[in-house]
Amino acid sequence: MTCTICGQAEPQPGTATMTLEREDATFVMKGVPALVCPNCGEEYVSPEVSARVLEFAEQAFRKGVTLDVRHYAGAA
Repeated sequence: MTCTICGQAEPQPGTATMTLEREDATFVMKGVPALVCPNCGEEYVSPEVSARVLEFAEQAFRKGVTLDVRHYAGAA
């Protein structure tokens, strides 16, 4: 797969930081497994990993947390 943004390189395994916001709340997940373009830095996260991060964010938002920063720990 060639990067869809720059078209210059093939994304390589790496990590990303995902930030999700809802109203006044912010959820940050660091160390998320992703493919990262070595040329432009564009990050590609799989649908499965995205769904997992969204689950964690939704749980935090439902609890009323306004700022939550976590490190991705993989499958539980």
